[in-house]
Amino acid sequence: MELLAGIISGIISGTGMGGGTILIFLLTFLMGVEQHTAQATNLIFFIPTSIVAIIVNLKNKNIDLKLAITISIFGIIGAIIGANISIYMDVNLLKKCFGIFLIAVTINEIYSIIKLYKKDKKEDNKNIKK
Repeated sequence: MELLAGIISGIISGTGMGGGTILIFLLTFLMGVEQHTAQATNLIFFIPTSIVAIIVNLKNKNIDLKLAITISIFGIIGAIIGANISIYMDVNLLKKCFGIFLIAVTINEIYSIIKLYKKDKKEDNKNIKK
């Protein structure tokens, strides 16, 4: 099961879509790992998968280095704050926060798909009128 979880999460991480989110779900839901442990394990998983994704994307010139450095500096500060907060959080509250995060991501993705669909439909209507 660990092999499958790693492969699935790695593929999703490589595409930049948040393989860690899938990994946390697989660890907690399918493998029965406690939420704090799953989230901490995800952090270790994130290091090598990120390095590989960075190398590939640098090679393909897909990274804005100035933007990436700025975001990384503030991300490190946020990670320190978040890690210290999560250590003291009740497991049930942490699960609820993670669930709310997943719902927010889902709503955003659905909204993006609807927006893209409407844009494509509008462009199709313009092309038909020509």
